[in-house]
Amino acid sequence: MVSDERPPPEGPATFREVFAQGEYRAIFLANTLTWIGDYVAKAAVTLLVYKETDSVALSAAAFAVSYLPWLIGGPLLATIAERHRYRQIMVICDLIRMALMLLIAIPGMPVPLILALLFATTLANPPSQAARSALMPLILPGDRLVVGLSINASVGQAAQVVGYLLGAAVATVNTTAALLMNATAFAVSAVLVRFGTRDRAPAIASEHRRHLLRETAEGFRLVFRTPVLRAIAILVFGAMLCSIVPEGLAAAWANERADSGMNAGMAQALIMASSPVGFILGGLLMGRAVAPSRRIALLRPLAVIAPLMLVPSLLDPPPVVVALLAAACGFAVAGILPVANGLFVQALPHGYRARAFGVMATGVQVIQGAAVLATGLLAEHYPIPIVVGLWSAAGVVLMAFVARRWPDAQTVEATVEAARASSAGSATPSQEPGQGNVDRPRHAVT
Repeated sequence: MVSDERPPPEGPATFREVFAQGEYRAIFLANTLTWIGDYVAKAAVTLLVYKETDSVALSAAAFAVSYLPWLIGGPLLATIAERHRYRQIMVICDLIRMALMLLIAIPGMPVPLILALLFATTLANPPSQAARSALMPLILPGDRLVVGLSINASVGQAAQVVGYLLGAAVATVNTTAALLMNATAFAVSAVLVRFGTRDRAPAIASEHRRHLLRETAEGFRLVFRTPVLRAIAILVFGAMLCSIVPEGLAAAWANERADSGMNAGMAQALIMASSPVGFILGGLLMGRAVAPSRRIALLRPLAVIAPLMLVPSLLDPPPVVVALLAAACGFAVAGILPVANGLFVQALPHGYRARAFGVMATGVQVIQGAAVLATGLLAEHYPIPIVVGLWSAAGVVLMAFVARRWPDAQTVEATVEAARASSAGSATPSQEPGQGNVDRPRHAVT
């Protein structure tokens, strides 16, 4: 679909232009519903397991199980989306998750079975999200894609806040009702996607398929052997490495400063909510008010500014100031992620997008978990402000190096143009990522 891949317009796309696309509206509504439903279910299942077992560890396990599919098989599951019709994948995954949520909602379900069903539910996330990510550039051309991704990211952050609050409120009264809300969200999402999006042929035709593991490995090679894609991946991973830390350490940080005129619960909520709020504001502002070329130019300075905003943590500020620092970091990250994601998918030919998404999503999950784990272990021996401040200072050094090594504009443009040409039919999805022109910046087929 050459028309879906045309160059972006000179000025920034508007929200009206993005929402004028009917397929985007359907996916946007479906995603918003399932995002809220997922966070409602997380809050409900966590509370349900705690009520049944009186165990903090098992309650935490119920929360953490949603990350496991990405860690143990995210890229492999995402590759499945490349082999089938995107609409079909999204609808089937929604129906599977709906059915499993209905089972979890059955009163008296044993906790081990709840955890097993919850894990099975989350296995549908990677292929569904990969299919959606691969479909976006086919729906939104040029700068509309970046604005659409910015809207999605901002609404996703808002859905997290709303979902947790709604889930905690409903689950406290009736846990089953909260789980049924999530099942209903998946059912409505399946209907919206089925009747609101076009049916497209699979990205990889059956005659071009090879072993699933080999196709998955091609996704890794493609991302890390293509200079532009590799630079974007490192940029995104670096941003996640620093920005997640205040949220991950919020509970301990708030309790250590409980004597600062604010109770620990309020301080924790303030710190945890500040980064999503900053991200929402930054995403909407950058997506609408900043020209496309300017957004690209801001990637490098914002990459350094994001961790720099957390360096003042060294001064051991009160929770309100910590929240402001985290919000500023989230604001800067919002200027990085949608632009980087938009550039990433534009630099990928049709047939590799879902696999590359699996690589990136898995990397983000691993990086975030490792950052929280590492800083948490350090905080066992050193004050949290010192840990966060020095960790962020190291992030500034890392991101300065990444910014310095960022590909020049000609290389980026050549990569996007080569990907567009490949998607138009000059290359087949069955071509090995390491063959041909992948490693030559002037013709980098990503």
